[in-house]
Amino acid sequence: MNEKKLLTYMKEHSIDAFYVAKKENVRFISGYTGDDSSLLITENGYFFLTDPRYTEQAGLECPEYVIKNWRTPGKTKGDMVGTLVTEKKLSNVAFESDFLSYADFLTFQEKVPTTLVPCSGVIEEMRQVKTEEEIQYMRDACEISCRALERLMPLIKPGITEKELAATLSLYMVQEGADTMPYGNILISGAKTSLLHGIPSEKAIKYGDLVLMDFGCQVNGYMSDMTRTFVVGKATEKQKEVYALCKQMTEESTEITKAGITGKEIYLKSLEAIQDTPYMGYQYNNIGHGIGLFVHEGPFDSITDTTPIPAGNVRTIEPGIYIPQWGGIRIEDQLLVTEDGYENMVRFTHDLIEL
Repeated sequence: MNEKKLLTYMKEHSIDAFYVAKKENVRFISGYTGDDSSLLITENGYFFLTDPRYTEQAGLECPEYVIKNWRTPGKTKGDMVGTLVTEKKLSNVAFESDFLSYADFLTFQEKVPTTLVPCSGVIEEMRQVKTEEEIQYMRDACEISCRALERLMPLIKPGITEKELAATLSLYMVQEGADTMPYGNILISGAKTSLLHGIPSEKAIKYGDLVLMDFGCQVNGYMSDMTRTFVVGKATEKQKEVYALCKQMTEESTEITKAGITGKEIYLKSLEAIQDTPYMGYQYNNIGHGIGLFVHEGPFDSITDTTPIPAGNVRTIEPGIYIPQWGGIRIEDQLLVTEDGYENMVRFTHDLIEL
């Protein structure tokens, strides 16, 4: 997989070994798809730390690794890493400082007889530019999401609950070809739609409700993420007005997306549509993010992110307007950033749909 990329970084920074524990990073480096896993990458060998539930799977998926069962009575991962450090005479070990828990860090300090080197965002930066294979997985995931939404639309009517719709949407995505572990989808209605990450409940859909669906799936671990907002019945004039502004925000901030632009520029562009309206101040200060093996990757479309976005990055654009006690509207697409523009992976219309 991507061990050589990590080894190149290690050589440039005089690192003897890199301990990888974040699930998405373990998958990116090794290709392993299961749980309870961490890696110790060295120039002279790759070591896979897991427990007896996953040793067989690890051996099948990661044949280049030496599989180590760390879970023996009274032992910790720190003990296993310490043993390997001693055997291989490693002068230092890098670790993911934004992920390793404080308890594990204390164990490593006690058990690992070498210098510990904190690193943050190293593998995440490698993940920003996608390969053609990764891009195709995300195209497929977006297409699956669109097909599932089209199947769901006839069910969105008064009386059905948010939970029923959310569960059915997840089922449809799996039936259409997604991985069998969909991540948490947001499907909320009425005034609840002002909650950016509201949780589906037993609330029944009512006539006149906004229904906001922020959802996606995985294909071989790579994710889609899209949002659409419908009106059940005839939209009110205010619903039409807010929807039109949100659509303008999405489309105008999308149109300037290309390699080299920053998330800050994209965010500021999204504000132009509402600058002189009563809705300025009802937006959120982050309107997009990278996506891949994890749903919220960098760079981000926010006032603080000045990172130039590279060609080959896949990301979302998702501005919204959220009015407490009234509701919210969001339209989200997923884009492949190119040198001179973008490819929108989500083919579903931006037009207001009244059901």
